[in-house]
Amino acid sequence: MKYLFPVLGVLALVACAPPVPDSASGVGFEDYGSYQSRLAQAARIEADKASKARIEARVNASLLKPEAAPEVAEAVATVEVPAVVVQKPTVSAPAVNNPGISDEQNFAAVAARETIQSDAERRKEQAAQYEVAEVKTVPNRNNTLGPNIVEYALATSNPVGNKLYNRLRAFGGGNNARNCAAHGSPDIAQEAFLAAGGPRKDRKNLDPDGDGYACGWDPEPFRAAVRK
Repeated sequence: MKYLFPVLGVLALVACAPPVPDSASGVGFEDYGSYQSRLAQAARIEADKASKARIEARVNASLLKPEAAPEVAEAVATVEVPAVVVQKPTVSAPAVNNPGISDEQNFAAVAARETIQSDAERRKEQAAQYEVAEVKTVPNRNNTLGPNIVEYALATSNPVGNKLYNRLRAFGGGNNARNCAAHGSPDIAQEAFLAAGGPRKDRKNLDPDGDGYACGWDPEPFRAAVRK
């Protein structure tokens, strides 16, 4: 009878074991890490259940053989609980859905396919593809094309409205506004003005104020482009 109380204590521990939860539920709406953890917990519970079944069988046998109580105690002390191993999901570089978009700014994507050596070789190949264009001399302008308003702008320095030439209208010349409108733009009017003897002569009344610039043409933009 002296072994009866330890045996009854072991049976009480077996009876108080927590119920086994339903492990048949699927991954459903949980993440992969939680699913692995739940599977490991279910395996541990099953292992505990099997161990307790073995202990219970030995205890039942010891009730018939009191001299086997020390063996039951040893079995209880040597029960091993399996460790729970949770496998964490690996995080990979996000996939590029559009092949036309470069992923060179994505460190994970570049590191997955490039090394320091391969990157150096790639840059060397790109450098070998560079082409240096030869500098060619700009051909001289053919003077037969007519007056060059750019050369004229750079050759003058007086501002618009500063009178340099006398304009005598003893022989007419027509209306200035009508004559300027016939040329379409100040640049075209300036070319026609120079081709007709300007700036000293103004037969078509394109430069009534005598500053050398026809129909409001302004040489300053050409001068400013050279100064930059």
